[in-house]
Amino acid sequence: QVQLVESGGGLVQSGGSLTLSCAASGFTFSRYFMKWYRQAPGKERELVAAITTAGGSTDYADSVKGRFTISRDNAKNIVYLQMRSLAPEDAAVYYCNAVGTFDEYGRTYWGQGTQVTVSS
Repeated sequence: QVQLVESGGGLVQSGGSLTLSCAASGFTFSRYFMKWYRQAPGKERELVAAITTAGGSTDYADSVKGRFTISRDNAKNIVYLQMRSLAPEDAAVYYCNAVGTFDEYGRTYWGQGTQVTVSS
């Protein structure tokens, strides 16, 4: 059974930091690009950060560059999103997404999301 379970969300003051985790199971984690998306109320889901299968390359939305860091531990099947200097506009539900490569190409999985609330 495929699972992506996010954790680490919560309430933080503006300027604060949070680290989200996404634990994967039920598929070959190391063959999947991992991405973090977020969706605020009334807005479309947007890509926040992405990391390649071995973690050698990352990419970020302009709005989070220099503040967020995506990383992964293929031994533990976990992807992280370190967030600092949080602002009210970062408040959203954050989703973990896995996108298959190589023989897993075409498969994609989503987590249930974790809420991040930023107080001003």
